[in-house]
Order: sequence, then structure tokens, then C-alpha cells
Amino acid sequence: MTTILHADMDAFYASVEQRDDPSLRGQPVIVGGLGKRGVVCAASYEARRFGVRSAMPIAKAHRLCPKGVFLPPRMSQYARISADVREIFYRFTPLVEPLSLDEAYLDCSGSLRLFAGARSIAEAIRAAIRNELSLPVSVGAGSGKLVAKIACARAKPDGLLLVDEHDTDAFLRPLPIAEIWGVGPSTEKRLHALGIATIGQLADFDTNRLERALGSWATVLQGLARGEDLRTVEADRGRKSYGEENTFPEDAVDADLIDAMLLAHAETVARRLRHDARKARTITLKWRASGAGVEWRLSTRSQTMAEASDDGVVIARVAAQLWRAEAEHPPIRLLGVQVTNLDGDRPVQLGLFRSEEEVRNEALNKALDQIVTRFGTGAVRRGGRPQG
Repeated sequence: MTTILHADMDAFYASVEQRDDPSLRGQPVIVGGLGKRGVVCAASYEARRFGVRSAMPIAKAHRLCPKGVFLPPRMSQYARISADVREIFYRFTPLVEPLSLDEAYLDCSGSLRLFAGARSIAEAIRAAIRNELSLPVSVGAGSGKLVAKIACARAKPDGLLLVDEHDTDAFLRPLPIAEIWGVGPSTEKRLHALGIATIGQLADFDTNRLERALGSWATVLQGLARGEDLRTVEADRGRKSYGEENTFPEDAVDADLIDAMLLAHAETVARRLRHDARKARTITLKWRASGAGVEWRLSTRSQTMAEASDDGVVIARVAAQLWRAEAEHPPIRLLGVQVTNLDGDRPVQLGLFRSEEEVRNEALNKALDQIVTRFGTGAVRRGGRPQG
């Protein structure tokens, strides 16, 4: 039986700020851009009582919650804590698919017997994140991604909801169609025009008529409505690449923020490489620009090095060089670092003459890994910015 978990940190950025500054606990904390065009990245549950929500203009949040505590985002700190959360996930399954810094899918099908079932795994994950990181997380579980994600949303805040495979149909049928992955405002409007308002109505609707209205997409949507979710968890481990990316809650233009994220992503990828005794030769930078006509266009640039590396400084340096070589630096919504062309399945040939810097960095990385393993990623980090 397939069992998918969806784990989502509760009000992640705001919860981190409240954890790091105890004076903020119980206060309406709002994290986001503080300029005139700023957008809310995250709102604590205290702020949500005033109607403040993510992606809301900061100006509106000020009107709704004038006594709120407004803070700029600290993306590098959130990325480091996200890496800690990821390592907790890996204790229970190697099949982890990150969606952003604060949420991920986990395929626990192969771990159920080892950990006495899905509920035990979910409870253990929640307890580890609470005890080790002092942060809340909600978890949903089901036979597919769609059910797990919806269950997680209904478990918030700081809750757990498991949907048994036999209960999937009863769980989905009364829900609005907007809950289905891929149903945006446009598709929702077209479905409403057909008299379809709930997932159950979509599941029962005439397939031929639905295909005439929506095309080939109709079959996928109706399958999801019937609980037929064939999407798998796409994990790094055991694959031909390692990657880390994040979607910014608002357009990123600040060079220091982009550099901080490149370094954070590179360090996380490098740590995974070293954990699995792998090295990579090809570094790929990917980003998604924001703005009319380009918001869904993913751009990538790659460079293959002469020698494979598992050093975050090297990976960050190459990624930064690729970014700075671009003629234009538009506002971006997504930023990622991926490595491919891996060594590790075979012995890695070392250079005859290794530089003093290489030897020093290898020793430093080993020491950093030992500290991170014992105390977590927040215990130590590199300073500065990637040189490119």
C-alpha cells in the first residue's frame, strides 16, 4: 500500500522569528517586504486573527493589524532550519520531495513496518521537529499526494490527520473543486459553468462531456477526483542529481538576498553529497523570472568543472558566476541550485598535487559535518557571500 505524508511547517517564517526572539511569542508577527510594494511572506496565527494572510500587500496588513510586529525576512536563516527539518525527514524515509523551504512530500510506504505504521511515523516526525527545533509542523497522510496535502491543510495548525485508503472517496467527495491540484480560478470557473462545484460532482460527471470542455486535462482531473493519484514522490537520493530550490514569497531583486540563498542552497546540496559519498562535476543554476509573459519561464545555466566536488563553497562560487554572467538580472520568483554528472559509483581519482586550499576545505567540511550532525545546521555556518 502506498502511503504519502505531506508535512508543512506552520507559519514557518513567523514561527522562526518567535522562536528566535521569545519576546515575540504571542504577538502578531508579520514577515515580509517593508517597502510600499512589499508583500506578506508569513503571518503568525495571532496576526491571522486580524485577517492578515500570506501574499497580502504589506500596506493592507498594516491597516488590518496596526499593532503587529513587522519584520523583514531572513531567508538564509530559514534555509538553514529547513535543512534541519529535511534531515529529520530522512530518518524515516529516503523518499523526500521538497516543495519549498517549509513543506515536503514523504513516501513512507517502505517504512511502515519498521516504524509501526503511518501514524507512528507522523507523530515521531512532529515530536522530533518540536523537541529539537522548537517549531510546529502539521502532517497529513493518505494514499496519494492530493489526499495527503488536503489532509495536512485540514490538520493546521500544529495537527495531524490521516486518511485511510478506504475512506478516501468519502473524504474527497464533499470538498470544493478548488482543492484539486491544478484547478485555478480559470478552470474552476469553467467547471462551475458545467454545474460542477464539488469533487464528488466532478468524479461522477460524464467523461466525454468533460473532455469536450477541458480537453485532455479532463482525464487527469477526474482521476484525481476519484482518488486515482498516480504521481510519485520525486526524491534526490538514489537519483542522478541533487538539488535545492525555493520560491520567494515576493519578487527577489536584492543581490545580498540572492547571494545568501545561493550559498545556503549550495551548502545543503554539498552536505547531501558528502553524506552519500558523492561528488558532482556539473553545477546548474535555475531561476524563474517574475513579470508579465515570463512568470512561468524557467531559465537554467550550467557549467561542468574539470574535477568533481562536494564543497559548498565551490558549488556556490560556480552558481554565483553563472548568475553574474547574465546580461540582465530581473526580479525572480524561484531560485535553485542543482548538481549532476556524479562520481561516487566508482572510485574518484584524486589529483596528484592537491592545493593547500583543497586540503584545508576538506578538513573544514569534515569538521562542519560533525558539528551539524551533533548540533544541527543552525549551530554553525559560513560567513560572507559566494565569490563569483
